[in-house]
Amino acid sequence: MSTELHQFIRGLPKAELHLHIEGSLEPEMMFALAQKNGVKLPYASVAEVRAAYQFSDLQSFLDLYYAGAAVLQTEQDFYDLTVAYIQRALADDVRHVELFFDPQTHTARGIAIETVFAGIAGALRDAKARHGFSGSMILCFLRHLSEEDAMSTLESALPLRDAYADVWIGVGLDSSEVGNPPEKFAHVFTIAQAMGLHVVAHAGEEGPPAYIHGALDVLQVERIDHGVRAEEDPALMQQLAASRMPLTVCPLSNLKLCVVKDLRDHNLARMLRAGLCVTINSDDPSYFGGYMNDNFIATADALELSRAELLQIARNGFEAAFVSEQQKQSWYAELDAYQAAQG
Repeated sequence: MSTELHQFIRGLPKAELHLHIEGSLEPEMMFALAQKNGVKLPYASVAEVRAAYQFSDLQSFLDLYYAGAAVLQTEQDFYDLTVAYIQRALADDVRHVELFFDPQTHTARGIAIETVFAGIAGALRDAKARHGFSGSMILCFLRHLSEEDAMSTLESALPLRDAYADVWIGVGLDSSEVGNPPEKFAHVFTIAQAMGLHVVAHAGEEGPPAYIHGALDVLQVERIDHGVRAEEDPALMQQLAASRMPLTVCPLSNLKLCVVKDLRDHNLARMLRAGLCVTINSDDPSYFGGYMNDNFIATADALELSRAELLQIARNGFEAAFVSEQQKQSWYAELDAYQAAQG
């Protein structure tokens, strides 16, 4: 694909709606934090860690992901991790992020949930003050654990609600999908919604279309994270298109985790052309080979996306964000100005 289109993508204003902050932990920072905090890693070098990034499925990735997260111990660690991601996002012309974080990954190691909140929120607040960067937090429950564990996590976070009301906006559901349907978490999602929190869930990555139905009908989610297997259910595809239900698709993640064997086989373009509110995101970028521009460029090349389609994907990201309509209109205007300036 032309270098002109790549340049167009690099300057395109974007929102990222599917980013696990723990999944942005680069090997260099992992080793630095391990040394600082006295954590022994199962790898001898940065090169050895990167060599381990050959995944056969979601679980093979998660095993490494949880091992890496063990180096995160202090508020400063979470702050530094989030700052490093924001710097990359700014370089990719990302205007807004709604990042996922997994408190259970850390509280199980004895890290206070307040430590996790304070570090991530501090970095987001500083980025807004210094760069005008917009960001918020979505607390994710680990679906391979029990709903009781998820409820306990939500209850431990409740006392922090007022202090972090400007950044903590919702709850989500992630980790091992197969065998852990959305319905398992019906009660905790009902409680979260009653508190006024936004709700999203991973569904239809490795799990079947039935998991997407469960997320929509039982959890009443406002976005589907991944959702690529929706295509196996024509009626579901029609429902998603008619409702403008956003899908936060992560192309390089799907490739790395063998959801697709070749990016040219990815269904993102077909779903977009069928009228679905498809977005592009990086998921766990340090593990999956790319941040936002890497995902946009690789997908545009593989699927031969046009400028108009790339603009629509970027617009979908802003449409799907949990922000005010006034803020969305501001970003739409920026996209229109960018399009006009590019000719």
